[in-house]
Amino acid sequence: MAVVKADAYGHGAIEITRSLLRHGISRFAVVSVEEGIALRQAGINAPIVVLGPLFPEQITSLLFHQLTPVVSDLGIMPILSEAVDKLSTAYPIHIKVETGMGRLGLRMPDVDSLIQTLPLDGPLQLEGLMTHLADTDGTEDTATEEQLSAFRRIVQEIEQRGWRIPLIHATNSAGLIRFPHSHFSLVRPGIMIYGYHTLPDSVTAPSLRPALSLRTTVAQVRTVEAGGTVSYNRTFVAKRPSRIAVLPVGYADGYNRRLSNRGMVLVHGHRVPVVGLVCMDMMMVDVTAVPGTQVGDEVILIGRQGQEAIWANEIAEWTDTIPYEILCGIGPRVPRVYHTL
Repeated sequence: MAVVKADAYGHGAIEITRSLLRHGISRFAVVSVEEGIALRQAGINAPIVVLGPLFPEQITSLLFHQLTPVVSDLGIMPILSEAVDKLSTAYPIHIKVETGMGRLGLRMPDVDSLIQTLPLDGPLQLEGLMTHLADTDGTEDTATEEQLSAFRRIVQEIEQRGWRIPLIHATNSAGLIRFPHSHFSLVRPGIMIYGYHTLPDSVTAPSLRPALSLRTTVAQVRTVEAGGTVSYNRTFVAKRPSRIAVLPVGYADGYNRRLSNRGMVLVHGHRVPVVGLVCMDMMMVDVTAVPGTQVGDEVILIGRQGQEAIWANEIAEWTDTIPYEILCGIGPRVPRVYHTL
């Protein structure tokens, strides 16, 4: 079950889902009803599971678009059951149990209560049982093994009561590689689909290639004399006569303001520094060391150019975050152009 939430981690959920369908993936996960509706409106008819919380006002839309809810709170069940009673066929749900993430999910007493009140042949069909692992990319195995043990016990208890659970799923990208016994009947890769991982150095990582490049174009090249400043608040002062390229991309597009006077981009296959504060719609880079730079030249913010490359994990290190945030932060006004390999 491919995770395409957050606009497929910034890559564009509709086109990514269509591509994954062509490659044989038949089930998808989003975080909200709204994300699921966007895929349905794009003509995607495959099963879509909504991982996030479900609210009463969303149930009508959820059922109309045939999205599969994850029940993680008992409070939604009476309203969901009442709505499903009006349908002519059984409706699938997944139940999420809390095993150590400390986020969404039912504790075992709540699972007991739900199973006791949910008829085997009722309008709500138990299609899946899931949990979420909190530490698959940590340095120790203990917490994950404890979660998996707790989850197995819950699965066994439910099955012993006569329930057949078609889909049992727990693991994410890191767990898929690191804990093969966490696969059960379904796995939920996310970041790994897009070419990144967060595995610790002690684990052999799969060979991955990032799917996304982020590119822009030089809009203007100007000369700044020694002592001249660039951008707001004069945070960059030129120590020499400098050639500064203006790029039409900024923090509104997802290039984080924390990269001001810290980040690097690629011009003509060379790394050049970001200078001055990153603006909402523009940023500046020092191309003094690349004398042939001119208006219209391609600039790589994420990706490869010549022998050099800058990927989201390196940018994440510069800003003390993770590649997920870098990719998810790419704004909706940035055009997505897709190439079939």
